[in-house]
Amino acid sequence: MATIGPAGKRMALATLASRVAGFVRVLVLTAALGLGTRLLDAYNVANTLPNAVYELLIGGAMASVVVPLLTRAALTDPDHGVRYTQRLLSLLVYGLGAITVLALLVAPWLVDLYAPGFSAGQRELAVVFSRYFLPQILFYGVSATAGAILTIRGRFAAPAWAPLLNSLVVIGVGLLFMLTRSFPLLAIGTTAGVFAQTALVVWALARSGFPIRLHLDPRGIAIRRIAGLAGWVLLSVLGAQALLAAATRVASLSGPGGVTAYQNALAIFQVPFAVIALSLMTAMLPRLSRSALRRDHQRIVRDLSLAVRVTVAVLAPVAVAMVVLGRPIAAVLFDHGSSSAGTVRLLGTVLAGFGLALVPFSAYSILQRGFYALQDTRTPALISAGVAATGIAGCAVAGFLLPAESIVVGIPVSYAVAYALGLVATLLVLRRRFGWIDGRRLMRTHLRVSLAAAAGAGCAVLALTLSGTAIPLLTVVAAAGVGALGYLAAARLLHIAEVRLALITVSRAP
Repeated sequence: MATIGPAGKRMALATLASRVAGFVRVLVLTAALGLGTRLLDAYNVANTLPNAVYELLIGGAMASVVVPLLTRAALTDPDHGVRYTQRLLSLLVYGLGAITVLALLVAPWLVDLYAPGFSAGQRELAVVFSRYFLPQILFYGVSATAGAILTIRGRFAAPAWAPLLNSLVVIGVGLLFMLTRSFPLLAIGTTAGVFAQTALVVWALARSGFPIRLHLDPRGIAIRRIAGLAGWVLLSVLGAQALLAAATRVASLSGPGGVTAYQNALAIFQVPFAVIALSLMTAMLPRLSRSALRRDHQRIVRDLSLAVRVTVAVLAPVAVAMVVLGRPIAAVLFDHGSSSAGTVRLLGTVLAGFGLALVPFSAYSILQRGFYALQDTRTPALISAGVAATGIAGCAVAGFLLPAESIVVGIPVSYAVAYALGLVATLLVLRRRFGWIDGRRLMRTHLRVSLAAAAGAGCAVLALTLSGTAIPLLTVVAAAGVGALGYLAAARLLHIAEVRLALITVSRAP
């Protein structure tokens, strides 16, 4: 039960608030730019670029390389890793600064890579937006590194709450855009949100007592060792970004609204993953790194098993709700104002497809942390490459076989198949590495949760059928409520301890 401690609960609360605000941000931008319009597709593709470049170059290495190295330095260095951390921060700032400048120069080629289906005017608009958005690469890097330093020192609040500030700034900008229709305001304001997020985390780091200082010479941090570890991480992230690029390219071939349907459905999909799985992963990674340093492999396996079992028990009913209620949820959230009805329906179908991927993706992501705690980046990189190849192949098949307006529906199905195979591969390799992986309890929990989820799905479908053509909001609330009750009742009958543990954790949260 130690995995789900006070830090994990506080992070889950902060992540929930940040994700809710992030989703309100999506709704505001959708209302301002119009769901199904070429304008919103151009904005979304341009806003994807800084995230993609950052993840490719450092985001993936943050959890797998940077956090374990900082943890080790904090435990073994005489100054508790202060100087090592300063030098590593300096290296990241200088490197990402140079990469940001380079990205600005090649912005048109980046847009072409992600959206070959754009018209000439739409491409030009996306390039203009990207010129404003690409400086976010540096801000994301500084924010993530400062957040990692705080996390190592047991301070979780600022990194968890900072994205909320980002979303609030962009929500305000979106509302102002509705009144002014000023594109420079929209573009500058979007990047201002990321800057505000970074400023909050850096301020919190300074207040924690850590001496923030950049060194002109960042040597002395074993750059070759970092490069060796990060090299495999780069392969892993390359695979993930290749899958993202392939999915976005395929979505752009679905016509106006295709990219937005994919990205908005992906945003909804990421909310439960971030609140539950990502909060657990962030809180437990330093603990796993310490266990690895002590070679306590039994503790690593127990922590991973508990995190996976609780995550599956909590996310299974959410996945069922996405599958059963995808279209009604999309109607409630996006069928307003000038939104295209066809795009709303398409988004709902894509959302239902992402429900199939939620549980395997979350369990796979948690188990990957076992390798990172051991500073093994090669194994997860090879598995991730296989996952990406499977997903890209699925997207390609969807592009060839499905009619243009339905191509985007094949993307979440490709995700589900790819991450299910990745989960199986990760379990097999971890079992070989540690000698055991708590397989009996994992299988028992998955079987019982599947039965309970099926019961909840049946209840939700019955409620959905009885509601007929009722107001979408009432339909969603009624079906989700009945489905949740059905799941909880079945979980009680099946004695799913992880559901009870999650409920106890929530009830005792401050």
